Amino acid sequence: MTQWYQLQQLDSKFLEQVHQLYDDSFPMEIRQYLAQWLENQDWEHAANNVSFATVLFHDLLSQLDDQFSRFLIENNFLLQHNIRKSKRNLQDNFQEDPIHMAMIIYNCLKEERKILNSAQLSSQMEVGSVQNTVIGMLDKQKELDAKVKAVKNSVVDVEQDIKTLEDMQDEYDFKCKTLQSREHESNGVSQEEFKKEQMNLKKMFLSLDIKRKEVVNKIVQLLNTTEHTQSALINEELVEWKHRQQTACIGGPPNACLDQLQNWFTVVAESLQQVRQQLKKLEELEQKFTYDPDPITKNKQVLQDRTYSLFKQLIQSSFVVERQPCMPTHPQRPLVLKTGVQFTVKLRLLVKLQELNYNLKVKVLFDKDVSEKNSVKGFRKFNILGTNTKVMNMEESTNGSLAAEFRHLQLKEQKNAGSRTNEGPLIVTEELHSLSFETQLCQPGLVVDLETTSLPIVVISNVSQLPSGWASILWFNMLSTDPKNLSFFLNPPYAKWSKLSEVLSWQFSSVTKRGLNADQLSMLGEKLLGPTSGGSHDGLIPWTRFCKENINDKNFPFWLWIEGILELIKKHLLCLWNDGCIMGFISKEKERALLKDQSPGTFLLRFSESSREGAITFTWVEGSQNEPQFHSVEPYTKKELSAVTFPDIIRNYKVMAAENIPENPLRFLYPNIPKDNAFGKYYSRPKEAPEPMDLDGPKGNGYIKTELISVSEVHPSRLQSPENLLPMSPEEFDEVSRMVGSAEIDTVMCSAYST
Repeated sequence: MTQWYQLQQLDSKFLEQVHQLYDDSFPMEIRQYLAQWLENQDWEHAANNVSFATVLFHDLLSQLDDQFSRFLIENNFLLQHNIRKSKRNLQDNFQEDPIHMAMIIYNCLKEERKILNSAQLSSQMEVGSVQNTVIGMLDKQKELDAKVKAVKNSVVDVEQDIKTLEDMQDEYDFKCKTLQSREHESNGVSQEEFKKEQMNLKKMFLSLDIKRKEVVNKIVQLLNTTEHTQSALINEELVEWKHRQQTACIGGPPNACLDQLQNWFTVVAESLQQVRQQLKKLEELEQKFTYDPDPITKNKQVLQDRTYSLFKQLIQSSFVVERQPCMPTHPQRPLVLKTGVQFTVKLRLLVKLQELNYNLKVKVLFDKDVSEKNSVKGFRKFNILGTNTKVMNMEESTNGSLAAEFRHLQLKEQKNAGSRTNEGPLIVTEELHSLSFETQLCQPGLVVDLETTSLPIVVISNVSQLPSGWASILWFNMLSTDPKNLSFFLNPPYAKWSKLSEVLSWQFSSVTKRGLNADQLSMLGEKLLGPTSGGSHDGLIPWTRFCKENINDKNFPFWLWIEGILELIKKHLLCLWNDGCIMGFISKEKERALLKDQSPGTFLLRFSESSREGAITFTWVEGSQNEPQFHSVEPYTKKELSAVTFPDIIRNYKVMAAENIPENPLRFLYPNIPKDNAFGKYYSRPKEAPEPMDLDGPKGNGYIKTELISVSEVHPSRLQSPENLLPMSPEEFDEVSRMVGSAEIDTVMCSAYST
């Protein structure tokens, strides 16, 4: 069973998360057509190897050609067109950068697995919840379901009452006219009969008046219930969803989908539309027959105004940014936009009424009504390039929601006369901007202006500004819920370590399978708060300490150090990090405390604290437990790891001194995992032994193949004595012979035992 098939069996709230993974850069159509093939390829390897990525890119195009041929046989013209368009888009976007395509597909498949895991966990929790249900306890969703259902049922009741009222009024009108006509007839009714009919009419009038009052009161109660329910939807559920969206934007748990909210909003909106029609019907009944005091005449304007106000509030609140602005090239870093690079953003109306389909034209504006443009010195201004209007419809969205997605927008800075000064209070990555979206709902007797705003965005002009821009997005969304607070960084608040530590862990868990554990966070907390703090949860960290000031005695700030490590993990250490092989964040003091009681040759992996671009090293212990010796290798950066994988470095690492045989001191990954057990599955596959090379033959290139290994030179006194080095096992001797050569071994042996 394919992963793609499993996803399609999930509930709508999880399917919505799947929908959000795919856009024009890699359309869902391709995922659907080539599900099995895509899942069988090693996209993780392709994302780190341009040759392999190129091969898979061309294989993918071939797969699309095969699919096109199948559609040709089926004579399906529309699907033929779509598949050709998809292929053309892939060629345009990834022909020169197949690694980018591989990264997108790898990330999509990884996020799919996360969604499947979340669904499985949710299912398990639901089973556990059912087993442990406390009688009488209803969760929030059930309560809201009940409230929304009550509104809907009340509308149906009022509808029935109005029909009854109309029948009563028609009967009363008929009886009145009948009595009047008979009164004027020549053989008219007797006085006694006339009085009796008049008494019946009075009774009917009283019943009619009571029914009118009853209907008006029911509508009042219905609007009270609607207002209460609507308040819960707008001021609680929608606010919580927006907060979850902020959290998801900075790497937190995926946001729950909007489908449930849309269902609630739509039912309430439909109910209010029905109330508007019911009030019109009452007005018609009033025009046919009225009296003093008529409850319809007395209350109709108040009821109409209140219904209009509730519907207007609901429809305005339902206009939301479903997917925040994001460059497709950096899907994990939304809200940071680079000038001249296309970005996407998706709007949605939670009120899904058929009459609104293709009736709402959305316009996007940049920094609308932003006071900072004039009040903050040096504040940059931008123009939006691309199609800045879009009509909301239900057909374009894969889940049938009423939505509009802008896919080809770009920003261009307005160049003012003279050069930009740097005297402003904000650097460019602290400048917060916003995108506004507006449209207008027009119906008979109803005109409503709709507007919504994106979360604050940072605009950069160079990709080197991306890490600092992302730091600003993290800090804002961690500490503020007001999207219009664009002056946030004029006086940024402090962050509690308890909150910042969670956000830091998200930066790792959102791009890998592992976040940061308590020990790793403790080390980072001490780095930010000082060694005496112990990573206190209540410790306060200023913005400058996080992102602007050089940390300790280094020449770079804390966040750029973390960012460099994240990049190193994503590109070179992902599997080792996911497997938990890398301890990563640990102080040198803690490192020695862990290793001192371990067997000689025990080592652990940690990130260098002195490299801005990210580097990893290993430290091992030697000697006895009474006098342990610790040794750390010079850290490896992306330069070295691009040439040799880290598992191979660990496998082949040697230390040597003059006149001694090279040895690999690494035996156990902390605490006691044999090295080959921990890293063996990641070693490069041994190549088949070549046939004896004929250097003069037509296929020979005249070169003997070489292999890169890491070797550290140390003082001879550090190494064990020759007596302890020998005798070797046959396997060890074979390995040394392969690496060094028999002549060199003979020289060393003669020198070691000469007297």
